[in-house]
Amino acid sequence: MSETVSCVTKSNPSTVSDSPVTDPGSAIKNVDTGSSSFVGQRKLESKSTSALKKSSRYRSRSLSASSTDSYSSASYTGSSSEEDDVSPRQRLQVASSGFSDFCVKNIKEHAFGRREIEIAEQEMPGIMALRKRAVEDKPLRNAKIVGCTHINAQTAVLLETLVELGAQVRWSACNIYSTQNEVAAALAEAGFPIFAWRGETEEDFWWCIDKCINAENWQPNMILDDGGDATHLMLKKYPGLFKAIKGIVEESVTGVHRLYQLSKSGKLNVPAMNVNDSVTKMKFDNLYSCRESILDSLKRSTDVMFGGKQVVLCGYGEVGKGCCQALKGLGCIVYITEIDPICALQACMDGFRVVKLNEVIRTVDIVITATGNKNVVTREHMDKMKNGCVICNMGHSNTEIDVNSLRTPDLTWEKVRSQVDHVIWPDGKRIVLLAEGRLVNLSCSSLPSFVVSITAATQALALIELFNAPTGRYKSDVYLLPKKMDEYVASLHLPTFDAHLTELSDDQAKYMGLNKAGPFKPNYYRY
Repeated sequence: MSETVSCVTKSNPSTVSDSPVTDPGSAIKNVDTGSSSFVGQRKLESKSTSALKKSSRYRSRSLSASSTDSYSSASYTGSSSEEDDVSPRQRLQVASSGFSDFCVKNIKEHAFGRREIEIAEQEMPGIMALRKRAVEDKPLRNAKIVGCTHINAQTAVLLETLVELGAQVRWSACNIYSTQNEVAAALAEAGFPIFAWRGETEEDFWWCIDKCINAENWQPNMILDDGGDATHLMLKKYPGLFKAIKGIVEESVTGVHRLYQLSKSGKLNVPAMNVNDSVTKMKFDNLYSCRESILDSLKRSTDVMFGGKQVVLCGYGEVGKGCCQALKGLGCIVYITEIDPICALQACMDGFRVVKLNEVIRTVDIVITATGNKNVVTREHMDKMKNGCVICNMGHSNTEIDVNSLRTPDLTWEKVRSQVDHVIWPDGKRIVLLAEGRLVNLSCSSLPSFVVSITAATQALALIELFNAPTGRYKSDVYLLPKKMDEYVASLHLPTFDAHLTELSDDQAKYMGLNKAGPFKPNYYRY
């Protein structure tokens, strides 16, 4: 790994923007030189933001004063200083070892971040067991992985596991608000090239990914992505580097959708593993994790009481199902919007009313999106919402709520607390917007470490499989994780519950037509 890349750049000073991150295709050219299409807009917005700081810290017309500091309910809060107003890109930071190939908010927070990582390790038995079993074999020796995921204590455990298994890594964040600054500092202190901080601008976001792809003495051969941004940037800006990639592992609905689009158009010239639709990821991370984290994020950010509240949840996939179970359990009246008749029928059988959003938008107290689509909740919908309505997004993409339509001169944005904005209409009506429409459970709370252990183990096995696969096993297409690996990931976590699996007898295995060691279900089986 190169240690010569500094996080200081003279040509591209950081500016503040409240625009949501857009598709990489619109901001690919010359990311590092500052000549892409959004730079002119950045300069204009920086003037407005400076004026905002001088006049009012909490309230402005048509421009959000949403937090870009390190605070979150799951994050270190003691980092306020005069340096907070200086972009990490404009500061030269060095770890105690002299390592400087990183760019984080404040390297001095590393001790606190290391404690968070240690706590996460205790609640992540699967990935730690995988690390222990494979550490001697080093199945990722010579793997050079570009990572673009959420950077928190749990993903830090995955990152350190990959290095223990022999890989070299360079890492950036896939979401501008989900990074735990102290964890990023701990990784940088340990010698990992990390480029991420909480509250990045859009320009910072692409700069960080670019620094992970293009570095001195660095030739990446694997991608671990969450949302497809690293894949998209490398394909568009560094096609030569992209051809050297042995495999891509993607864990989000949005990123998987992008991969299938690339495959369909003939632009995907490397094999990719769709981890999102593996059983262990879909069921546990999407359903069971969201069942807990939706309540956590809403409660921490708004202090709302759920009993009797009317909630409309857009999308009844695995994320939607998990959210609805939790909300119904606490006494909410839940409505569902769906485009898929099968998912809609499931919602009906589970006791929920399936409606069109316009039918309930005037009366509901909370609106949650979980579709992976765009413009699910529009300005027209938000104009009809009642005073105090809370709106948030549980899908990976920040396009589900049309936040840009709220950035107009007739509306006032008021910061309430970190990741919580009031958007106020001329008549005084206000709605409560969480995380500016970005992934609310990672922006306003934290994920259960145990569930992330399942996903992390799945990602690690997918990387090992693609990296070590013999030539010809995988063509340039998108693949699901082999079911045998799904079952192995599940088995790594069963000892935590003191669970004991029943074993098939030879006669039983023969009768069922199964191998005694699995896999136990056909690929078409729906869990």
